[in-house]
Amino acid sequence: MKHILALHTGGTIAMTADSAGNVAPGAHNALLAQDAVLDGIEVTSEEIFNLPSPHVTPERMLELSRRIRTAEAAGIDGVVVTHGTDTLEETAYFLDLTLDATVPVVVTGAMRSANEVGSDGRYNYLSAIRTAASAGARHKGCLVVMNDEIHTARFVTKTHTTNVATFRTPTFGPIGLVTKTGAVFFQELINQAACPIDHVVDRVFLLKAYAGMDATLLDALPQDTAGLVIEALGAGNLPPATLPGLARLLDRGVPVVLVSRCFNGVAEAVYDYEGGGVNLAKAGVIFCQGLNGQKARIKLIVGLSGGKTGAALAAYVNNAVS
Repeated sequence: MKHILALHTGGTIAMTADSAGNVAPGAHNALLAQDAVLDGIEVTSEEIFNLPSPHVTPERMLELSRRIRTAEAAGIDGVVVTHGTDTLEETAYFLDLTLDATVPVVVTGAMRSANEVGSDGRYNYLSAIRTAASAGARHKGCLVVMNDEIHTARFVTKTHTTNVATFRTPTFGPIGLVTKTGAVFFQELINQAACPIDHVVDRVFLLKAYAGMDATLLDALPQDTAGLVIEALGAGNLPPATLPGLARLLDRGVPVVLVSRCFNGVAEAVYDYEGGGVNLAKAGVIFCQGLNGQKARIKLIVGLSGGKTGAALAAYVNNAVS
């Protein structure tokens, strides 16, 4: 008998819609009333908090990480986390970075509330439990299970505001599927490494580059800024007018991480012109490969919270090695 711990955090999967179609959290998590009945799997449910996912902070993510560590030490066989979809990918990646769990950790959610026609919450929940109970899910880091697909927390992202098939992994695709008989895996991540932390560094920001951008937003960042992620243009370029502000941040010792704002591909130093990636890399900007802006911010937060600085921080956030 496999024993799975289900940690419920709120979100649409736990909400109901009123007669006007407005979806909101209630006094009770709707999912707690839906007992999971699966052969050979015992599920223990725990409501660790009940929040819409825009209310979830890195501090709450750390609370989840600590609870999962405690559960694994107590002998649990796997963990399922139910979560709102807006920030699900960030929480999942935070868990992926901070846990060195050998047991499966699976995050899931829903695009339709419990009482809506075609609600996907219970189905995704049961699929996540099946995956967490699967021997194949062990040692694969944190996984995201939605709509019959198994994705890595590192690369999955929400791609549609309302579609039940919203979670996709650009460039690489899912690593497995949930079938009628259980979880089936076809790929796995390489270079997996954990960075356990006991606190969360604050004041790490995310900006998106755009045509005609200048240094206004860069200079508006507070003096105690701990780090900055920029979603840059194309392969990794910035408008020339941003460069003075960027230089001022780097001179203050603020780590600046660059990703591409493109949906697919990786950021790399290719272009050798004013504001081009080659010159940005020479100036000390850290290029992060394969992550989107919100994921790169989570990784920078974890790296800084883990005490990484200088070359060690750059190697960690680069994402080529972990």
